[in-house]
Amino acid sequence: MEEQPGLSDQYRTASPWPLLVAVGFALTEVGVFLGLFPIAVGGVLLLGGSVAGILGESGYARRPWRTLALLGAGFAVLGGALVATQVPGSSVTLFETVADPNGVVGRGLAVAVAGVMLVAAGVVSQAVGRTGQGI
Repeated sequence: MEEQPGLSDQYRTASPWPLLVAVGFALTEVGVFLGLFPIAVGGVLLLGGSVAGILGESGYARRPWRTLALLGAGFAVLGGALVATQVPGSSVTLFETVADPNGVVGRGLAVAVAGVMLVAAGVVSQAVGRTGQGI
């Protein structure tokens, strides 16, 4: 008789990525819709990192770093588009609007900042991975 009935080595263990994707998505929604900048940035970072991780683990991406950078670029473009639709054309009012953002500009900036951070993390991680040296 087996010591642990029902368990076998042929079954894989559960992955933590689906839970992290769900938490990242929820934090992103809460942060963006309520205008909470740090929570929105953290949620987008968690969402982007989790999606890249789950794609790497499932075999859809050879390395998650390129996927992370591409997701970050997408978020940066989306956030930049939100900001661009809300700021006026003159450069003086642009700096005033970015320094003290209204609702939509602040939300777009949060998504764009998180996207730039994801791109930076993906590029640095890929460069460190090529050299084989840790930081």
